[in-house]
Amino acid sequence: MHGYTNSKDEYTARLRRIEGQIRGLQRMVAEDKYCIDILTQVSAATRALQSVALGLLEDHLGHCVAHAATEGGPVADEKLREASAAIARLVRS
Repeated sequence: MHGYTNSKDEYTARLRRIEGQIRGLQRMVAEDKYCIDILTQVSAATRALQSVALGLLEDHLGHCVAHAATEGGPVADEKLREASAAIARLVRS
């Protein structure tokens, strides 16, 4: 079981809303909407994706990493490395 399993429906709904935002962006470009309006919507979609990412990261730390930490050993070390790399990717994006 993954850390996000209990929230899977909520994540799926949020991702579907983001998908709709992206389709709206495509439509805006196709309809030659004002650049700043498009950029505003890009920013909103980016923030929405970041919110999903942070939620997934929190779930991963609270479930997968915490579980591995209680077991210790190389599995715990690997989970911590994965989490650290994921955080680094999020910070760079």
